[in-house]
Amino acid sequence: MKTVEMKNIIIGTAGHIDHGKTALVRALTGIDTDRLKEEKLRGISIDLGFAHLQLSENVRLALVDVPGHERFIKNMLAGVSGIDIVLFVIAADESIKPQTREHFDICMLLGIQKGIVVLTKADLAAGDLLELARLEAGEFVRGSFLENAPMVAVSATTGAGLDELRAELAKLAAVVPEKDASQYFRLPIDRAFAMRGFGTVVTGTLVSGTVRVDQDVELLPARKRVRVRGIQVHGAPVETAMAGQRTALNIAGMDATELTRGMVLAEAGRFQATSRIDCAFQLLPSAQPLKHRAPVHFHAGAAEVEAEIRRIDATEPLAPGSRAYVRIVLREPLLLLPGDRFIVRKFSPVVTTGGGMVLDIVPPRRAEVHRLRTLETAALPERIALLARESRYGIGMDEVVARTGLLEADFRKASAAAPLTVLESPQFWLLDPGWVTQKLEALHQHLKQFHRQNPLLAGVSKEELRSRHLAGAPPWLMDALLARSETLIAERETVRLSSHRVALKQDEEDAAAKIETAFRAGGLATPAVHEVLAKSGVDRDRARTLLQSMLLDRRLFRVNDDLVFHASAMQSLRGLLAQKKGRRFSIPEFKDWTGVSRKFAIPLLEYLDRQRITKRDGDYRTVL
Repeated sequence: MKTVEMKNIIIGTAGHIDHGKTALVRALTGIDTDRLKEEKLRGISIDLGFAHLQLSENVRLALVDVPGHERFIKNMLAGVSGIDIVLFVIAADESIKPQTREHFDICMLLGIQKGIVVLTKADLAAGDLLELARLEAGEFVRGSFLENAPMVAVSATTGAGLDELRAELAKLAAVVPEKDASQYFRLPIDRAFAMRGFGTVVTGTLVSGTVRVDQDVELLPARKRVRVRGIQVHGAPVETAMAGQRTALNIAGMDATELTRGMVLAEAGRFQATSRIDCAFQLLPSAQPLKHRAPVHFHAGAAEVEAEIRRIDATEPLAPGSRAYVRIVLREPLLLLPGDRFIVRKFSPVVTTGGGMVLDIVPPRRAEVHRLRTLETAALPERIALLARESRYGIGMDEVVARTGLLEADFRKASAAAPLTVLESPQFWLLDPGWVTQKLEALHQHLKQFHRQNPLLAGVSKEELRSRHLAGAPPWLMDALLARSETLIAERETVRLSSHRVALKQDEEDAAAKIETAFRAGGLATPAVHEVLAKSGVDRDRARTLLQSMLLDRRLFRVNDDLVFHASAMQSLRGLLAQKKGRRFSIPEFKDWTGVSRKFAIPLLEYLDRQRITKRDGDYRTVL
């Protein structure tokens, strides 16, 4: 039997209160979306309602019925985010009303691209009144995404126009791109409740990715892992839900009272919430001037939080109808990603004033217009290059994905086209080529000066170079940089210029041999450092330099300030302990194994603990 590939489309209603949105959805689907007792009593939609319609064999519509009353606009915003097609409802007998205008503004600000203008209650506006409603609606949407959209007159009472509306929905559904199920899973929660026999249930529009039964997901901003116990799509249990579907998840690990509208379930360990975002912002022409640092209600997905809008390039109020880059500081953190759309509403009066698109969720302390223009308009390779340049030590896969939502494959492809130094091992990492050149030159100058002052030493330890030049960088970055240099050479844990050679005088060569022989002969009962240096045959300063050189070459190992052991003795000790792996032992036992006194045993054991060869547990240790 051939499997039918199902296309899932989210349809949202928009329009003034009592213009027939709920009746329209009921007429199309047979489902009454007024689920609350108060809604039944008052005859208006207070909260979101949901229905579904199998439009054809391979197209299924999920309908989100949003409230039209001004007092419930925030509920409307929770539903309209993420829709693919809007049914823009205008009652033929009343035409354009206040919430018609506000819902229209919201659809524009959210970047909705497809829709149908539905003239409801057509049975109450026959003849000239219906034609007048058509003219007024056409004039109202002129210049917008609905200018050339279908306009259908319907009556939920008589059924007139419903077949035509279904036909227009089918045409639009055929050309509307599906939400990307290959992206990372994100489900903004618009309802959360406890269900007898099941526990906690959340619902929302699955805006990207897929989710499956028994998958571990993460609740943000709470950063709590939960498990998906069950999934329903349109009331039917399924094993997997995908982008574009109205989805209910039964989750384990959290009580329904801990969940609120606006939280997001997402792929575990992938994202982080933010309370500071840089954005492209559009102030509506009908709005009042917006002051710098104005308090607003911020709506994104199903979330609503208080926020403050800060202008970036000026401090005077933003003029109505103008567009600008702004920084928005949220009172509570939200999971947002670049490209997400949002709406802002004033505090007093509480009306929609503008909206826009998120550009950066981890903005630098100081925002700059040219930077945000790059993030908004430049090609992906250039945007990635900007993030890499701004990072102190480059940027890796996990950070880029968390900041952008990019798939790893898309990130790799774009990185190959970016003007960047790309490291593949030990992990995928991007570096600015200018930074690499500058850092290698700094290392070169450091070593050049060191060799001039310490001609008898082979080089500088990697650890010293890291602390001086790469403090806080990934530990492997030093080796990655050295591998790209033609003038720097790493020999085990020592780095030198390729041109540097230690040239010992005859007496220094003899002294070095005496020092090494003395420590080799001492084994684990190593001689005192000062005695060995005193008998080397050269002055104290040169003898210490020779000792330091052998330590850097790892011919000798320093356990503490007073004890130095030859590499052969340490190798023998490691071999002895390797044969006793997993064994628990005391200090007396260690002394018996090695034949050393307590004077040497304690420092050696402390060194072995630091090297994670042994692990201390009170008076005992275990060989790891």
